[in-house]
Amino acid sequence: MRDALGWTVDYFGGKDVDSPRRSAEWLLSEATGLSRIELYAAFDRPLSTEERATLRDLVKARAAGTPLQYVTGEVCFRHLVLSVRPGVFIPRPETEVLVDIALEHIAGVEEPLAADICSGSGAVALSIAHEHPSARVWATETVAETAQCASVNAERCRLAERVTVLVGDLLGPLPAELRGRLDTIVANPPYVPSAEMASLPREVAGFEPGIALDGGVDGLDFARGIMVGAREWLAPGGLLALELDTGRCRHGAREAESLGYSEVSVRCDLTGRERFVIARHGKGGGAS
Repeated sequence: MRDALGWTVDYFGGKDVDSPRRSAEWLLSEATGLSRIELYAAFDRPLSTEERATLRDLVKARAAGTPLQYVTGEVCFRHLVLSVRPGVFIPRPETEVLVDIALEHIAGVEEPLAADICSGSGAVALSIAHEHPSARVWATETVAETAQCASVNAERCRLAERVTVLVGDLLGPLPAELRGRLDTIVANPPYVPSAEMASLPREVAGFEPGIALDGGVDGLDFARGIMVGAREWLAPGGLLALELDTGRCRHGAREAESLGYSEVSVRCDLTGRERFVIARHGKGGGAS
């Protein structure tokens, strides 16, 4: 085990793989069925023929640039471990703040109703439901295969009774009875400006679905559609929270103001970069 880990770390270092030791630990864990902590307690254990063959295939895929999450088929997001596969956007740590924003708003609501638009793997919707035990969440996703992944995750996390996954464009699939009743709408829509798609890192541009990344000419095509439509679905005082490109949050905030949202603000992610636009449905103050 020790030799396999050391060789894999060195090999990844020569292949410019990000976080070579972390990648090596995850793949060795996947190949052996041991947790990353258990690996270190079993350093002197030989690998079986099957484990070596499995590790060899995993290392080959990772060295070719395949994201670690696609290689292992899993991603950690807040308190959940979710399934992901090629074609499904990999949720990022910065998106966890989007969950914080929603939870802060519904903290005092007994049975809140929420919608997660462009849900992908279902990470945000499932986290809201997991951390607010009486919340009901509707997750919409354009691509049927991606929505199926979100449904699998809902079952996996035992949240299928409170998280409903729907297929369709933006807010279109939401049930009519939710109109004007949602306490919060959150979204991490595609937001990369089309002209910047080619400059994305190799692991992103080469492996993750472009439909989940390309936000149009100014990166706000999908966000704009959500802002326009959300006014119909939010309850009075309901909160809209969008994750956007760090250079376009101020533009998004101004558009939210122009659409009549109040208390519009921009919030930073954990690295201090502007990342989220927050707006309330109804009258009030301006952007900050």
